[in-house]
Amino acid sequence: MSCAGSNTVSFSPGLSLTAQRTRIGGSGAYSCLSTDPALRSGVSSISGGGWNGCFSSDATTVERITWNTGEQTTVVYHVGTVQQVAGQAVVLVAGRVAKGRFKGRTVASPGLQVTLDPLKCASKDGVGQITGPSTLVIV
Repeated sequence: MSCAGSNTVSFSPGLSLTAQRTRIGGSGAYSCLSTDPALRSGVSSISGGGWNGCFSSDATTVERITWNTGEQTTVVYHVGTVQQVAGQAVVLVAGRVAKGRFKGRTVASPGLQVTLDPLKCASKDGVGQITGPSTLVIV
């Protein structure tokens, strides 16, 4: 199954030049191609935490997806890479479905979340939010 959409992720405190313990929250929306023609889209809530900064990430994130069919999927992402290129987050996370539809399957979610003001990495408050396109591949 493959989905394309967008994610908005917030960090508290904001991402700075050095990694620090942060809380993660956010949301996503996807349009999907699946072997099940009834499953066409999903919306998600994102939560988690760990050590995050503008140049690195070591965090556990949970994405709870509600599909257009009413079914739910909970994905836990333990492996993640966040590379900041000129303040733009290039994100690749991999995880496993822990609960619900597709339980036990592997998930990859690459994306490009854009920092609206990349110079904020060097500011006192840091980057509080990133948003942009994302994909969701469940195998």
